[in-house]
Amino acid sequence: MGPGIEMLSRDPAGRRSDAVAQDLMRIIQAGDLQEGDRLPAERELMQRYGVSRSAVREAIVSLANRGLVTTRLGHRPIVSKPDYEIAIDKVGNLVGHLVVDRNGVWNLFESRIFLEAALARWAAGHARRDDIEELRAALEANRQAIGNSSQFDETDAAFHAVLYRIPGNPIYPAVHKAYVEWLIQHWRSMKRGADIDQMNYAGHEAIFDAIAARDPDSAEEALRRHLVAAWEFVRSTFPSTKYVSGERLTDGA
Repeated sequence: MGPGIEMLSRDPAGRRSDAVAQDLMRIIQAGDLQEGDRLPAERELMQRYGVSRSAVREAIVSLANRGLVTTRLGHRPIVSKPDYEIAIDKVGNLVGHLVVDRNGVWNLFESRIFLEAALARWAAGHARRDDIEELRAALEANRQAIGNSSQFDETDAAFHAVLYRIPGNPIYPAVHKAYVEWLIQHWRSMKRGADIDQMNYAGHEAIFDAIAARDPDSAEEALRRHLVAAWEFVRSTFPSTKYVSGERLTDGA
């Protein structure tokens, strides 16, 4: 199972947890430990590598942060297969610290507009019949949720999630999940009400109609119009200081 103590003897004490993590990662990538297998017990790893319990635990945390193991209190870590969602999740931990002000959130929101506009255009040209029906069902669920804030938020996100799934690229749904997690605190603190739900639903309906009509230009335009309007509500969750509109900072709202 690798070089063990011999490998660590060449490493300063401060790096021993990194060396343990690197060796375990090598073993996992080589297939000697496969998805679903449990890592050896902490005591066995301590003896194998000649390190302290804290070094072993730090190594396991490092593997978990890479998506190579899943941990649960009181159980040995289990080898897992990293996927796009896990990878973007890790980036999300950093991004969360970058969107604490209005400018940061605008940068994030604008990237969402850019991506979803492309997805709406792509869907109008390439969506299959099943995709259209899935989008139609998501739109109807959104309509039925009007007036129920929490349910409307869920069905709103579900409608947009379909757009991310249509191309069949697993990266896009993972990105959508990240957008939802990054922005949900602002959605929850926005103004609420059936009239606002109705406005957002109308935006979704326009996007759906353009996609169903196979009109890429209208689909992109409807998507942009909908999210730009949504941004006006998101930015209202910040104190009224300076505001970046996507061009330059200006005084006032």
